[in-house]
Amino acid sequence: MEQSLLFVNLPIKYGLKNRQGTCIFVPVHFFMNVEDSIKSTIRDIPDFPQPGILFKDLTPILKSPELCLEITEAFVQLLRPLKPDALVALESRGFWFSMMISTRLGIPMIPVRKPGKLPFQTIAEEYSLEYGTNRVEMHVDALKAGSRVVVMDDLLATGGTAEAAAKLVHRQESQVLAFAFVVELSALGGKSRIKQYSENIITLSSY
Repeated sequence: MEQSLLFVNLPIKYGLKNRQGTCIFVPVHFFMNVEDSIKSTIRDIPDFPQPGILFKDLTPILKSPELCLEITEAFVQLLRPLKPDALVALESRGFWFSMMISTRLGIPMIPVRKPGKLPFQTIAEEYSLEYGTNRVEMHVDALKAGSRVVVMDDLLATGGTAEAAAKLVHRQESQVLAFAFVVELSALGGKSRIKQYSENIITLSSY
């Protein structure tokens, strides 16, 4: 049996399973620093995009190349042992880091977009989110059957968008190996909604 890869530095933050089902443990110290940097950089926008919503604005992160590189490196360290075949990125803020991460991992980035944005033939899934409903699409030839992919977005809230993307992956006869998010709003229960597709749910910062 293949041995687990274990980094012994500080208490374990993640125990992820790779393609063979082997558990991979990663250290917490680097990711704690990244989490602190993320939380000190993003800002709260009340009543956006509608009254009653407290919006986590991640755009200030983009003003810091150093933090962008730290976030990219954190995801690369976490995802590389899983050996994904592709990274499925959700429009539009999911694109911010996905291209850099997929390039570092040497795998394709597959865009999942809003209706009418993709030029070729598509498949679609409707989803609900914390302030309405929407639909996302993926090209019919985006994934090869049997692919194992990571689904990535900037933020995990109710999990509706990520679940819709997971359904699109399944419709292409592929598997969700992991989900990856910069920020999680844990009170909205997104993890419980998407864990049926993969128990590997990576979040760098949680509220």
